[in-house]
Amino acid sequence: MAKTVSKSSKNQKKTAAVGDLFAAVDKPRRPTGRSPRASAATAGESGYTAKHIEVLEGLEPVRRRPGMYIGGTDEKALHHLFAEVIDNAMDEALAGHASFIEVELDAEGFISVTDNGRGIPIDPHPKFKNKSALEVIMCTLHAGGKFDSEVYETSGGLHGVGVSVANALSDRLEVEVARGQKLYKMAFERGKPKGKLQDAGKAPNRRGTKVRFHPDPEIFGAKARFQPERVFKMTRSKAYLFGGVEIRWSCAKELVEGTEIPAEARFHFEEGLKDYLADALSGATLVHPDIFTGSVGKTGKHGGAQWAVAWTADADGFLMSYCNTIPTPDGGTHESGMRTALLRGLKDHAERVGQGKRASAISSEDVMVGAGCMLSVFIREPEFQGQTKDRLATAEAQRVVEQAIKDPFDHWLAGNPTQANKLLDFVVDRAEERIRRRQEKDISRKTAARKLRLPGKLADCTNNQAAGSEIFIVEGDSAGGSAKQARDRASQAVLPLRGKILNVQSAGRDKLAQNAQLADLVQALGCGTGERYRDDDLRYEKVIVMTDADVDGAHIASLLITFFYTQMPDLIEQGHLYLAVPPLYRLTHGAKTFYARDDKHKDEILKREFHANAHVDIGRFKGLGEMMAHQLKETTMDPRRRTLLQVRVVEDDRKATAKSVQRLMGTKAEARFEFIQERAAFASDEILDV
Repeated sequence: MAKTVSKSSKNQKKTAAVGDLFAAVDKPRRPTGRSPRASAATAGESGYTAKHIEVLEGLEPVRRRPGMYIGGTDEKALHHLFAEVIDNAMDEALAGHASFIEVELDAEGFISVTDNGRGIPIDPHPKFKNKSALEVIMCTLHAGGKFDSEVYETSGGLHGVGVSVANALSDRLEVEVARGQKLYKMAFERGKPKGKLQDAGKAPNRRGTKVRFHPDPEIFGAKARFQPERVFKMTRSKAYLFGGVEIRWSCAKELVEGTEIPAEARFHFEEGLKDYLADALSGATLVHPDIFTGSVGKTGKHGGAQWAVAWTADADGFLMSYCNTIPTPDGGTHESGMRTALLRGLKDHAERVGQGKRASAISSEDVMVGAGCMLSVFIREPEFQGQTKDRLATAEAQRVVEQAIKDPFDHWLAGNPTQANKLLDFVVDRAEERIRRRQEKDISRKTAARKLRLPGKLADCTNNQAAGSEIFIVEGDSAGGSAKQARDRASQAVLPLRGKILNVQSAGRDKLAQNAQLADLVQALGCGTGERYRDDDLRYEKVIVMTDADVDGAHIASLLITFFYTQMPDLIEQGHLYLAVPPLYRLTHGAKTFYARDDKHKDEILKREFHANAHVDIGRFKGLGEMMAHQLKETTMDPRRRTLLQVRVVEDDRKATAKSVQRLMGTKAEARFEFIQERAAFASDEILDV
């Protein structure tokens, strides 16, 4: 650094002086015969040189850092590969060159997407004359026809990386192109071509592109597979988004056995998003009997929009949006345009019927709270946040959608004033309820701030009432992190505890008072202990102990139960204490997946659900922290699927219960030893199981 300082630069002199000050403070050893500056330069050269500058070529960056391109290597990222490939086929359909798309999932785990579009160009590329255009597209990032608006008016893929990323992350990918009544084939392995483009002969009755690929187990894991249910839903949604295309679905029968997914199906929805919304709201009670639907601009042209909206009286609202048929789960500017148009439309209607003052407090949140919405926009050269395109960032999209929806919504409301007034009353009621909740929450927050100081590790729920809320007490930050991702934030709180808590049955009062973890637990519950316990002050309806499904987990659960039994007996008496039942095993074969609580349950499932000669993949969970958030939610935390054990004291056996707690958790080790001797076989089995 010292060698590069110029005497004519004051700024550089100051930088060097600051460096000298740090050097003086640190007082490094001075090598014999060398100045400090010279030794620093030499050390820098030897530690960081040109050989450390790595240049990744071709598709190697994708394989080295897949998360930069598809968001990770989990199940969602795996299915993103399929999304990228089918989006290319949809772009051909939107451009008017393809009328059908075929999706096939075979027993080997390969997925195929076929269209009858123009087919990928196969002639030599002018920049890479020894390579076909197909090879360039498949093996080069940012290569494709989506950059040229003359080729595609609108498209989902503007980065030119979609199909090449699928190629890079597949251990085998095969392409067939039918152009000019001839068929061409080319194969790739992990992004590298296995030979040149082959002329496969005449194909007089065929046109378009077929891409067949298998995800690379080196990237996604040996057990990673495309899930038929997920692929089926993704395929069907594409047909809803563009009524001008027919999508044909087929899947190996063994993959859909035991599911509601058909082995073969055809999708062609003339009314598009209206059909989609009607299916999604099947069985719901609508505030307005009709679905507000429409479209502006030709499908596939710049600035087009399609929408369908209905308000439900007995269900939560949702907004599913798309840009150029690409799902945008994180929303974006097009959703903002829809919210603004619907809000302004209802306020204008209120002014027309003399209820402007009453409707002045409504917000877009009130309009959307019970609304089921589908929105699809077609924008030339859209801007997304991130390669996975989860959020639309094109500023123009908000204006396009707002202008497209506003006038049709005004006409729709004016065409049926009785139902429109009913809808207005519904939204105003939601606004008044929101304002009331906010006022109650402010009062509750102020009161809680005065009375209760919550522990920092507590991830609390948003529900301020004890009724309907629950707290999960889990072991360690790892399990706590999974639980926080899996929980329902509205009604489920999570409090992680570090390791095994204090055995309160054998500990003195001083240790109990000084224990930080138990203090956090008492603060989180808010109801006090012993004689100061107040059931009305308990902040949750259910207190759920959730520990690993092994011996250590059972030990921690027993310590917590002992704490509640001795310090908060009324909490058990009132029926608030529960034990979660997480799985110990995951059993998978094809499309079938089951979870087992223990070895006995595992054996029962194997006999009941699988053939005797079936090769069932059996995985054992090491603990809650090893489970994916969606697995923990599905098996242990979702009220619709989970199993809870309520902890109660048997009314006729209270003395025996107290004696057992004292014997097993008290200060006399000989009593525990005697208990173990009496149950030596059981204890031995447990030790071997560990």
